[in-house]
Amino acid sequence: MEIVYEDNHIIIVNKAAGEIVQGDKTGDTPLSELVKDYLKEKYNKPGNVFCGVVHRIDRPVSGLVIFAKTSKALTRLNEMLRKGEIHKTYWALVEGHPREKENELTNYLQSDGRLNKTRIVAPNAPDAKLSKLKYTTIATGDRYSILEVNLLTGRKHQIRVQLSGMGNPIKGDLKYGAKRSNPDGGISLIAKKINFIHPVSKKEISLEVPPLPDMLKLL
Repeated sequence: MEIVYEDNHIIIVNKAAGEIVQGDKTGDTPLSELVKDYLKEKYNKPGNVFCGVVHRIDRPVSGLVIFAKTSKALTRLNEMLRKGEIHKTYWALVEGHPREKENELTNYLQSDGRLNKTRIVAPNAPDAKLSKLKYTTIATGDRYSILEVNLLTGRKHQIRVQLSGMGNPIKGDLKYGAKRSNPDGGISLIAKKINFIHPVSKKEISLEVPPLPDMLKLL
C-alpha cells in the first residue's frame, strides 16, 4: 500500500488497479481494511480503528483516494465532496485521437446495477442523469492519446462511458469498447492529481502521482 500523505485527520493512498476501496460482494479485502490494519499496527491501537471512506474509484482504475482518520474529518470531507470542493484530475490513455483537442462533453447517463454498467441515453430516459466532463489532449502517439480529464459531475463510470461514447475508449477497458485488455487486468485511467483545503487545518493539500507506465511511452 503506497501512502502519499498522512496527518492526524486524513490519509491519502495511491490505489493500485484491481484493488477495491470498500467491501463488496466479491468478499475481497478492501483498501479501507488495509488502511485500518496499517493504522492499528503503526499506532499500536487496541480494538477497532476508525477509517472513513470519503470517495471511491472503480476497481480497475488506479490513483489517489482519500480516507478520514477521524469522524470530524469524514463529516467535513463528505460535505466538501458534495459541494464540489475536492478537485480530482484524471489522466486517461485512450484509443485513437479525439476529433477535438479539448472539449466539454455533455451526456445523459443511465446506470444498470444488475450489469454494473452505465450507458448514454436520451434526456427523457428513466433515471437519466445529466453528466459533464472537460478533457484536454496532453499527448498523442500512432494509436493512442493521453487526455487530462476533469469531472464536472460525479456519475458511475462517467469518464469511461463518455470517452467511449465519443469514439475513444480507454485502453484496456473491455466493458466500454476497448479492443483488448491490459496485462494487469486494469484500465489505463488514473486519478492523478487531487486538490482541496484540509478540513481541519485549512491548509491547501495538492498532491500528484506519476503517470501509468503505458502513458510514459507518449510523454
